[in-house]
Amino acid sequence: QVQLVESGGGLVQAGGSLRLSCAASGGTFSRLCMAWFRQAPGKEREFVTAITWRPITTYYADSVKGRFTVSRDNAKNTVYLQMRSLKPEDTAVYYCAAGYNCRSYISETVYDYWGQGTQVTVSS
Repeated sequence: QVQLVESGGGLVQAGGSLRLSCAASGGTFSRLCMAWFRQAPGKEREFVTAITWRPITTYYADSVKGRFTVSRDNAKNTVYLQMRSLKPEDTAVYYCAAGYNCRSYISETVYDYWGQGTQVTVSS
């Protein structure tokens, strides 16, 4: 069983930056495919980014490409999401997800473990 705890959310002005962290415990972190999803009010949860292992590969939704960067520190069992040039439309609850199957990284169904979410609010 893998437990995920997100942190780092908050309120930021448009154009600002935030860094989210997701600390994992249990399981074998270095073999986990890690991802971030987000859910805005009244909308379905959507894929933001994923990072695989061996080789480490990153994937991004078009809406965040060039502004967000995902990384992982296997020594700390933590994945990070650096968000820059934030826009009001980035406002959402951000969820960390983990799974051992990286083949369909965009799909929520491949992730067996989820964090509780952290709120990111971007003011205009």
